[in-house]
Amino acid sequence: MTRRTLLKVGAASAATAAITPPHVFAASESAVTPPPEMMQVSLKVNGKNQQLEVDTRTTLLDALREHLHLTGTKKGCDHGQCGACTVIVNGRRINACLTLAVMQQDAEITTIEGLGTPQNLHPMQAAFVKHDGYQCGYCTPGQICSSVAVLKEIEMGIPSHVTLDLVSPVQATQDEIRERMSGNICRCGAYSNILAAIEDVAGGQKS
Repeated sequence: MTRRTLLKVGAASAATAAITPPHVFAASESAVTPPPEMMQVSLKVNGKNQQLEVDTRTTLLDALREHLHLTGTKKGCDHGQCGACTVIVNGRRINACLTLAVMQQDAEITTIEGLGTPQNLHPMQAAFVKHDGYQCGYCTPGQICSSVAVLKEIEMGIPSHVTLDLVSPVQATQDEIRERMSGNICRCGAYSNILAAIEDVAGGQKS
């Protein structure tokens, strides 16, 4: 194809697009957005049974915050990278932004509100206060939920990437705690105080 022919074809295509009525292009597009598909989901949150009707696309994080108004669980990156939305589901910690509410049918969920109250703090919450394990506080609910689950994992003997001895009981060393908490980001940089708080609860040597 010569340059002259290419220019002629391009000009003809542009002219055709210019005189074609807009409704011809619109006819090929979907004009109606389908309504959301709703579903009933049963959750046991902080010891209370909850019945929700949610869009099947609703994350557990949004169900907790928008439907149950448990806003202690924070929305940070919304991509599972910061850990601010960490909650405990059936005894295991998960990022609430990465799972759909309908996937947790009949699950037992513990959020920061379910760990303790201002009048009766969970030992981990009290340790964070004692060791000043927070600055802005935005990541703190996820840090605390993750910390509680970390000590449970160690107690159960679940190894981590840095566990060298898979036969003997897992020890709550600084390396173990740091590795297991690596998914929880603190942009303020209170990591040393967070480590001290976890060690305090674990009964280990304070940093």
